[in-house]
Amino acid sequence: MNSPHFKKILIFLLSSIGLIVAPHIANIPIALFGFFSLVLGWRFVAVWRPQYLPRSRVLLFLTLLALTLLLSQHKHLLGRDAGTNLFILALGLKLLEIKTERDIYLVTYLAFIVAASLFLYQQSLFMAAYILAVCCVLFATLVAINSIEIQTRVALKTATLIILQAIPIAVVIFILFPRVEAPRWMIFEEKNKAKIGLSDSMEPGSISDLGTSEELVFRVKFTGAMPPPKQRYWRGPVLAHTDGKRWSQFNTQLFKGLALTKPIYTGTAYQYTLLMEAQEKNWVFGLDMPEQFSAPLALTGYYQLVTQENSKKRAEYKITSYPQYNTGKLTQVEYQDATQLPREPSDKIKQFVTQLHGFDTKPEDFINQLLNHFRKEDFHYTLTPPLMEENPIESFLFTTKRGFCSHYASAFVYLMRVAHIPARVVTGYQGGEFNGVGNFLEVRQANAHAWAEVWIENQGWARVDPTAAVAPERIEQQLNLDLLELGGEIRFDPNMINQQQNWLKQMDQLWNNADYQWQRWVVNYDSDNQANFLSEFGIHDFKAMMKWLMILVALITILLSAFLLRKKQKSIAPVLRLYNRFCTKLKPAGLIRTNREGAVDFAQRAKIALPEQADAIEQITADFIQLQYGRISTREDFVRFAKAVAKFKLTVHR
Repeated sequence: MNSPHFKKILIFLLSSIGLIVAPHIANIPIALFGFFSLVLGWRFVAVWRPQYLPRSRVLLFLTLLALTLLLSQHKHLLGRDAGTNLFILALGLKLLEIKTERDIYLVTYLAFIVAASLFLYQQSLFMAAYILAVCCVLFATLVAINSIEIQTRVALKTATLIILQAIPIAVVIFILFPRVEAPRWMIFEEKNKAKIGLSDSMEPGSISDLGTSEELVFRVKFTGAMPPPKQRYWRGPVLAHTDGKRWSQFNTQLFKGLALTKPIYTGTAYQYTLLMEAQEKNWVFGLDMPEQFSAPLALTGYYQLVTQENSKKRAEYKITSYPQYNTGKLTQVEYQDATQLPREPSDKIKQFVTQLHGFDTKPEDFINQLLNHFRKEDFHYTLTPPLMEENPIESFLFTTKRGFCSHYASAFVYLMRVAHIPARVVTGYQGGEFNGVGNFLEVRQANAHAWAEVWIENQGWARVDPTAAVAPERIEQQLNLDLLELGGEIRFDPNMINQQQNWLKQMDQLWNNADYQWQRWVVNYDSDNQANFLSEFGIHDFKAMMKWLMILVALITILLSAFLLRKKQKSIAPVLRLYNRFCTKLKPAGLIRTNREGAVDFAQRAKIALPEQADAIEQITADFIQLQYGRISTREDFVRFAKAVAKFKLTVHR
């Protein structure tokens, strides 16, 4: 088919497919994306040069080449990435075989599947809006196929109206239809995609790699009061073992086991909902110290929250924490874990600890002496500290005196252990940016932090943050990434909360709030959330759920049908009115149309009676049939019809 109509439809379709596959450039190998782009461009050229379409042998070669490229990038054809790539390549190859209207239908349906595959990689509000827009374009392609004359604006308008009419029923089905969780054997995990974030080990400077990353880690919405910035410590991995440079989780009994002693909580309780982004580890960063939580969460011997479900998907948890607590007595396992040293400390380190009375005073006094040393001496807080390959702790304490939070935490814990005081490094996140529109905190990788934990008699494990002694603004204020320069001074913004006066900041927070609500109520709407939501309306079982589903779908269908029928009646009334006026003009000639007589039959009778006006009668009748019964009509068609009826005058020869 090489008609102009078919070519216009083909251009419409190819443009739609280009928009659909474009976002996959970040998801599929560049070789496969390049192959698809080449095929798409080839098909565009063939719209005007059909002779350039490949023959069967060339198609076979391209198919084998596509399979070779696919297998070179994936060891198998199972899984999200391999399956998506297979569909995209199949869609591209099918473009070269489009010859009939049936082929266009098939390609359009394949394109819908590829559009849906974008949700496998990103479920953001922006991506949902983008997919909805490209689906409108695809629907417009189907509208164009069934139109006598293609008008892009009319086709897009019709497609948009179809989707808008479907949205109410889609919303009802989304809310009420039972959520079906995919069985684990159907989930093909992609492990070749590394994710940045905190690790289960730490070296001096390792956390500083995250210091400028704006990647979102989790969002927190408090029920009631929010803790002050200096108490916003989000507890993560606890690192107790060191080889002198690297700190890691070592004691599997503490890491995998439950908390050895239940803390005694005092002071203000903070209740909050934590929305975790997908991550590789099963860590959940609760506000230090978590007290109440429900399955699938558990508290390890390091008082770290972990989830027993799949951590590679976004999840929401309700937690209660107390910033003030007492963990009680120190067990023998904890003592051995928290006093381990890789080797005998150097004489210089021992002399330094002796100078600060680490061996002959209470732990609290030594802690204060060491923090005062950090404050008074020429120590600096920086994202780009000098390299310290040999003896990093000694180099940091006595030579460079420049470091990030990991330097201060590791040096502090090491000196505590030299003084025979149990101590360990705690990593996690500190702070978070407040979103005034949605009233929640956004915690990003830039908020990654490390601090120390020291065991003190009658207090248990107590948090000590040596970074706060050097850079207290790190704890009280938000890091300003916009003003940060590599190798330059770390800048904080004391007026970060007042930045809501900046309209750009307001727009950013407005969008982040919309995305947060989207993630909570749409993307994260699983079977548990559905049950909780429906129970508020008295819907507790499957029978009641299906009853309300059928009632609401039927009600929406009736309302939409009534609206569309009324709209159709209004739209055809002017056409009928003009045609009846035309029939009235024929009455003086004795031509009266009966109720059982169709427009064509009446026109035939009128042309016989009025042969001189046969052409005008035939044209008016054809325009009426097109406007009344045609697939699609334009405003210009109606105007032409109205002018013809107004111009028509009966000529009767006596």
